[in-house]
Amino acid sequence: MHTFLHAADIGPLDLALSEAAAIKQDRYRYEALGRHKTALLIFFNNSLRTRLSTQKAARNLGLDVVVLDVNQGAWKLETERGVVMDGDKSEHLLEAVPVMAQYCDLIGVRTFAGLTDRDADYAENILSQFIRYSGRPVFSMESATAHPLQAFADLITIEEHKRKPRPKVVLTWAPHPRALPQAVPNSFAEWMRAADVDLVVTHPEGYELDPLFVGDARVEYDQRRAFEGADFVYAKNWSCPGVTNPADYGKVLSKDMDWTVDAAKMALTNDAAFMHCLPVRRNMIVTDDVIESPRSLVIPEAANREISATVVIKRMLESL
Repeated sequence: MHTFLHAADIGPLDLALSEAAAIKQDRYRYEALGRHKTALLIFFNNSLRTRLSTQKAARNLGLDVVVLDVNQGAWKLETERGVVMDGDKSEHLLEAVPVMAQYCDLIGVRTFAGLTDRDADYAENILSQFIRYSGRPVFSMESATAHPLQAFADLITIEEHKRKPRPKVVLTWAPHPRALPQAVPNSFAEWMRAADVDLVVTHPEGYELDPLFVGDARVEYDQRRAFEGADFVYAKNWSCPGVTNPADYGKVLSKDMDWTVDAAKMALTNDAAFMHCLPVRRNMIVTDDVIESPRSLVIPEAANREISATVVIKRMLESL
């Protein structure tokens, strides 16, 4: 595996899940794979779970780890072609990427959407330059449009906690005070479509996800109807994806608190487990009683970030 951005990159999900389960039993089984090799983790944006879990996963595999915060201590990087660099950016990504590659064997990149130019975000301009110019295996630690390490961890969590072979999984939009990217819901929808689950996506009108990710999944605009009989409820806010109206891309079209996940809505489900990628805005996305309930999986879900990253990095090391 030379790149990791989409569910298809990891191959058959049943094999990936079996590998995840085995690694969870013995996290250091493949420690020799990374001996005398280096992982470079590059952060253009803030991180907590991704930073910690990916560093831990790399060390599980015996790798040395170098972490670069682009916005703290490095030269400011220009990412666009053809610009006259007469501003505050001292180095271009076209030189920086191949230089970075000299010091490592594989690269993880975290960069968020700008939410102003849909075409640029969905072209994955920054991540694609690392893939094209580094000559190293590159994996996404969240990009403008996708967060596959999170979605893989979500799938591992569902596999561990499901009570029937084909659970009903609901991805629900919830209110938030700021405009957020679509990366997490995009990847969650993509991975659930590839898995053996009954996926329902619910959100207000205008928040339709890109068909590249949501495909032919059932979309329900009535949140309460969507929750009926659900086995898992995954709450997440996202800004307008601009599918039906490109001019609205990145905008907050609604802050309707009626979409907050609360106990009354969870009572409509099949005693569903609650999931969220974290960090979460309490009492906007979800009420205290739901996220603190015995059916909340947010902590096991976060713990599985180490496992998903270990599987992905292991696959990349095996491709060297």
